[in-house]
Amino acid sequence: MITSSELFSYKIDKKYAKPAAYFSMEFAIDQPLKIYSGGLGFLAGSHMRSAYELKQNLIGIGILWKYGYYDQERSIDGTLKAGYVEKNYSFLTDTGIVFPITIHNHEVKVKAWLLKPEVFQTAPIFLLSTDIPENDHLAQTICHRLYDSHESARIAQSILLGTGGAKLLDVVGRETEVYHMNEGHALPMCFYLLNKFNNDLEEVKKRVVFTTHTPEKAGNEEHSISYMDVMSFFHKVPKETVLELAAPDEHNLSYTLAALRMSRKANGVSVLHGEVSRNMWAGFENICEITSITNAQNKTYWMDNQLANHLESGDDKALVERKKVLKKELFKVVANQTGKIFDENVITLVWARRFAAYKRANLLIRDFERFEKLVNNSQYPVQVIWAGKPYPEDHGAIDIFNDIHNKIKHLPNCAILTGYEMELSGLLKRGSDLWLNTPKMYREASGTSGMTAAMNASVNLSIPDGWIPEFSKPGKNCFIITPSESENSDERDSQEHDTLLTLLEKEIIPLYYNKPKTWTALVKQSMNDVVPEFDSNRMAREYYEKMYLAEYKAPKKLSKPKRAEAI
Repeated sequence: MITSSELFSYKIDKKYAKPAAYFSMEFAIDQPLKIYSGGLGFLAGSHMRSAYELKQNLIGIGILWKYGYYDQERSIDGTLKAGYVEKNYSFLTDTGIVFPITIHNHEVKVKAWLLKPEVFQTAPIFLLSTDIPENDHLAQTICHRLYDSHESARIAQSILLGTGGAKLLDVVGRETEVYHMNEGHALPMCFYLLNKFNNDLEEVKKRVVFTTHTPEKAGNEEHSISYMDVMSFFHKVPKETVLELAAPDEHNLSYTLAALRMSRKANGVSVLHGEVSRNMWAGFENICEITSITNAQNKTYWMDNQLANHLESGDDKALVERKKVLKKELFKVVANQTGKIFDENVITLVWARRFAAYKRANLLIRDFERFEKLVNNSQYPVQVIWAGKPYPEDHGAIDIFNDIHNKIKHLPNCAILTGYEMELSGLLKRGSDLWLNTPKMYREASGTSGMTAAMNASVNLSIPDGWIPEFSKPGKNCFIITPSESENSDERDSQEHDTLLTLLEKEIIPLYYNKPKTWTALVKQSMNDVVPEFDSNRMAREYYEKMYLAEYKAPKKLSKPKRAEAI
């Protein structure tokens, strides 16, 4: 067994003494540990850092991805190419713990590694691996690629995280009172607990809380019940119980719906997303309460200290000069990747996040002739940078990346960068003047990149989705792209493109050059408004107060199974 003193290098604060475990498919902790793809991981990483700062009795459970997500490289013509390179980490501790779980009716051995708090100043995190000699080749590959595109591998990965993580807590003898699922990937954990507590769903609900992150179909995973049965997903839970959790669908199980029915409380990740989630699932019986806890990012990790000090001291000149230094640091990367030399005195707009169609990386260049006029304006020069990783099998998103590359490669003041990981993300946020966010309205659950941009003197230019309505004071701390009311998707894109370009042409860019003191005041207002409200210390406190410590009130139970037919 691993003792509490071996896990925690800090004394736990009494306010946060209730032992909780946080299950996440990805964690963005620091640049060297490449076990994340995007926003979900960035959120989880900041949560673990704030748990450390607040001295919470929280441990993370994740997977040690041998090849990470993927390495974003370029083909010979500069377009996107996915590479896979084996990752090895000397800073992880080998716990010596190896234990069995069942996947596809076969025994699979799981090895537990530990990221100790002192390495990156986080709560302790267990990382699970099947890539050990005790397993056959197929079992070893389960932990190779984050979000493997093969259905059987994806299901196996959920079993590894959920069942493996829950069993590990039993193996190490940690009495866990709260099991927190960060998205539905860890759902097998609930079936493990349901089996452990003799099919008593109320005993599971007493212990489980759930965070749902997206209204996107791809983010609400579902699979055939019969196929999940073959994969050993349900841990011998009676068939009737599984069907009740899937109802009204008799053939497929939605991870999100089942999680809502097996948790005592759930949350969306912004006030707006909480409303969207309640509306999404309002027609389904026996789901738990859905509240909201707005996502946030860790100020200690993300915010430039000198910018913070200049803001606090009120030294506007020093703040402006520091921003230029940070822009120069980003522009070194631009020059290295693209051969283009950017100017720190020119307003710099950045669009950087996971590439997905609904995020509309290409909205800015929808009317490319108009875009060219914007970036070729010698009176008001502009620099534009894109960055982000599509899913390696999302060919539509890859096409968007490549189309942007091909269209802008002749423009000396426009660039699209590869390698969008934590280090580049930080450089982009510190080196941008404007942070562009253009999702289709109601499709972005929260979005957090704009928070860390604001911390670093970058002004948000955004659709009012996700966290933005809770933050925005249009024209005072950000700029808002008024959403189109058209129900036609193509018309909506055209109208919002027009609004975006008009804002840039008529208001934002002239303000930057003609009224620098007003611009600096706007930047400072943004920095003051983003912290502490969108610092993850607030978020980590709220999870304890609203989710972990909240009294459980049993809702109407699902009916008991009539016979013990196992699935």
